[in-house]
Amino acid sequence: MTTFDFGDGKGPVSAYQHVNGGGWIANTATVTDTACIGPNAKVYGNAMVSDNAMVSDTARVSGDARVFDNARVYGNAMVSGNAKVFGDARVYCDAWVYGTAEVFGNARVYGDARVYG
Repeated sequence: MTTFDFGDGKGPVSAYQHVNGGGWIANTATVTDTACIGPNAKVYGNAMVSDNAMVSDTARVSGDARVFDNARVYGNAMVSGNAKVFGDARVYCDAWVYGTAEVFGNARVYGDARVYG
């Protein structure tokens, strides 16, 4: 069994490296093969990344968050809680989307922005 520590205080958990990009995925998360998870990106908790979505650089998707369609999360961005990022939306730099926030369409969230719903 392969384990990885996602740095969330829970210690090492069962995980694997994604076939499309090599990023770390907790066994509790769901990532489709059509999505891309870059080598330093992390998806954990009960998060889901699907469709043609991409998570790259040191970005993280956690909790019950969902990233799908053609959305991109990159830089040192974080999507967590029950947040959703979809459509052609982009979350990047040090931005954080959390709670029940939804970022969609052609929206851009960047810099050190915090979007909470």
